[in-house]
Amino acid sequence: MEITDIRIKKRDGDGRLKAIVSVTFDNEFVIHDVKIIEGNSGTDFIAMPSRKTPDGEYKDIAHPIHAQAREKLEVAIFEKYAEVKAAAAEALAAMPAAEEAAAPEANYEDDAVGEAKAEETAETSAED
Repeated sequence: MEITDIRIKKRDGDGRLKAIVSVTFDNEFVIHDVKIIEGNSGTDFIAMPSRKTPDGEYKDIAHPIHAQAREKLEVAIFEKYAEVKAAAAEALAAMPAAEEAAAPEANYEDDAVGEAKAEETAETSAED
């Protein structure tokens, strides 16, 4: 089976849960609720979907059988997660520049024209 799609929903917050992942195999089979969790040492790991048993234990609903399959899954998920994090950081970094382009007059106090506008506004306010 080949991984044909990975969808990641980033979770923002202070908790250890970093993202929820859905993995599609061969465009025919999907596993939802794979979790990316921050470990105690700061290293992220994946947790397969599980359910709580009556005695309070958690049992995986779906999981790789071989270490090689788990490694292949982890590598694919972490590569996609890195892409999603980079895209989010890039969008966040671009946001202030987009806001400045949309409203350049917001920074008018930094130049001579801005000073003149500020003086006009102060004079108009004083006259009222």
